[in-house]
Amino acid sequence: MSSVLLAVTDLRTAGEAYLEHIGRADEYGAVDLVLSLLDGGVPAERLLLELIAPAQRRVGELWAANEWSVAREHGATAVSDRAVAAIAARARTAPTRGRVTVACTDGEYHALPTRLLAEVLRLRGWQVDFLGASVPGPHLITHLHQTGPDAVALGCALATRLPRAHATLTACQAVGVPVMAGGAGFGTDGRFARLLGADAWAPTADAAADHLDRGLPGFPEPRQALGHLADEEYTQLVRRRGELIGRVMTVLAGAYPPMAAYRDDQLDATADDLGHIVDFLAAALYVDDAPVFTEFVGWTGGVLAARGVPPEALGVGLRIFHDELRDFPRARHLLVQGIEAAHPDTDLEI
Repeated sequence: MSSVLLAVTDLRTAGEAYLEHIGRADEYGAVDLVLSLLDGGVPAERLLLELIAPAQRRVGELWAANEWSVAREHGATAVSDRAVAAIAARARTAPTRGRVTVACTDGEYHALPTRLLAEVLRLRGWQVDFLGASVPGPHLITHLHQTGPDAVALGCALATRLPRAHATLTACQAVGVPVMAGGAGFGTDGRFARLLGADAWAPTADAAADHLDRGLPGFPEPRQALGHLADEEYTQLVRRRGELIGRVMTVLAGAYPPMAAYRDDQLDATADDLGHIVDFLAAALYVDDAPVFTEFVGWTGGVLAARGVPPEALGVGLRIFHDELRDFPRARHLLVQGIEAAHPDTDLEI
């Protein structure tokens, strides 16, 4: 077996052990494991992208399948953050290139993927200012004025953050700093990065680093106008968010009899779920992209099913939203598609 194949095999085996450590919130075990691999010759970038990143994806899958609790998922993520810090400290590289500011867009709290990017860039010789989760746009712009970076790398994991990401990247460009967009929120193909006018997009941390190695080319096509926002459906939906959720909760209590037996925590969880529906519906309206909403509905159905909530509960909620939003034709059309995504084998009459 070649040394390359041996390294891959060892890393895959190590991944199982690493997941076990973080699943127990075993910080010392996880850090000892990654540092032993680093000392054994596995490159730091591979540890970040081929060990820690896949483990975190698996953590998300285990939570969605209701095999891990929220507390266990949070503990695992905290341990991974410590493991990243340990690798970064051991593999510290002196800056030999320009300066990059790395931040999560305002409202985005999934910081670990963006942190991985920051550390990969440091390993490649960039001076990096990592600002962490949910950086308000005005504060980011102040930082740019104070530090004068060559580029901003903006992370967005959820499509619900796209309106704020749009405002942030536009403000960065207005002060002369190009923006590299990344994260699942911008679309698996980067289509929302293009739509919102980012200077570049990359699907992974190493691809983003490669982009910066070559410079920051702009997208070849001109920025698209968001003319669909003229109908103000997005603005009005966001404005009515709280009122709408309260109204749907009230109607849902009468339309879905099992709610009568819900505990307070179940009622709170239902209100949270309705809030997520509104937020993804608003995001889909903002970028005029139905899959933003329908894919969320499909994912939500799976998450609820894993927790014993029947699919008709989601369908009833979506129908109520549809009926409540009488003056929102685009939103109603998206909701019809969402209902179809929740019940793909059912003939609908709406």
